[in-house]
Amino acid sequence: MEVPAFAAKLQPLLEAKMQQLHVPGAIIYVDDPGQGSWTSTLGTSDLVTKAPMNVNSYMRIGSITKTFTATIILQLVDEGKLRLEDPVAKYLPQVPNGANITIRELLNMTSGLFNYSNDQGFQQADPSRVWDPKELVAIAFRHRPYFAPGQGLHYTNTNYILLGMLIEQIPGMPVEKAFQQRIFTPLGMESSSFPPLASSAIPDPHPHGYVLAETLGRAGAPLDVTDFNASWAWTAGSVISTLHDLKIWARALATGQLLSAATQKERLNWVPMAGGSWIGHDTVAYGLGMADFGGVIGHNGQIAGFQSFMGYQPQKGATIVVLTNLYAALDGSSPADDLEKVIQKELLA
Repeated sequence: MEVPAFAAKLQPLLEAKMQQLHVPGAIIYVDDPGQGSWTSTLGTSDLVTKAPMNVNSYMRIGSITKTFTATIILQLVDEGKLRLEDPVAKYLPQVPNGANITIRELLNMTSGLFNYSNDQGFQQADPSRVWDPKELVAIAFRHRPYFAPGQGLHYTNTNYILLGMLIEQIPGMPVEKAFQQRIFTPLGMESSSFPPLASSAIPDPHPHGYVLAETLGRAGAPLDVTDFNASWAWTAGSVISTLHDLKIWARALATGQLLSAATQKERLNWVPMAGGSWIGHDTVAYGLGMADFGGVIGHNGQIAGFQSFMGYQPQKGATIVVLTNLYAALDGSSPADDLEKVIQKELLA
């Protein structure tokens, strides 16, 4: 397959950015129908053996998981099993002030519920711990909300754990089965999985995932955190996937392939985020389980050892996927997001 002209321009820029951010390895995919398609692996999958990145790698994709969770909830809306304006208390009576928080407010991050992953005790927990989703929301409920429902926007994993509980209650099946039956199988995403809570395994081939020691306030080599348990992220961030599958999903998500036109329109009803508060992008707005990064719509994900970005630009029909095996750069920025911004600026600005 012919390498598009833009690849020669992008590759050195991306390699320089990776060096600057200390990113061990990355998988890059850019498809711009006007200019061509480019897939590349940069850097290494293993800092010890220096093995190259493998384009078929299985990666943890963190909060890109939220796009699947939200899609299933929106399918239930299409099926008449729930309504976006339903109060959460109708299904989950244990949620504080749940009578005044709607399903829509969980989806678009306007519930005001505290993010359990910002709890100090939670952050000091053993990384091999297997969490029950009920424990996660209990942590959140011990804290005061950020604001009254609908009175602001605060990105919080708690919302998406509650939505996972809703999925298990309404279709009445385990979330891993719902993800498989409703999204992965229909779209031919054969390498995507929702891992069991107790499993820390990633299918082979997979890179090692790293955290820079300095970001934890200590000196030394990057820490290999590949085997950290992801149960703490559950329906907010535990899915494992591949470039092959995310290429399919980026487009299906942005074009509403699994939803009615009316529900997809609701999904793309954006709430502006103040100063791109949770991500390095300048223009960020949040919809129902997806974000608008200045015209590229999709999601990003960050979980121990991995950071990912997946987006689609409807005007050009362009897709960008960036998968890295580093949690965060020295300055705390997100490596895949920073690499994607290089691509977006050069190609789609």
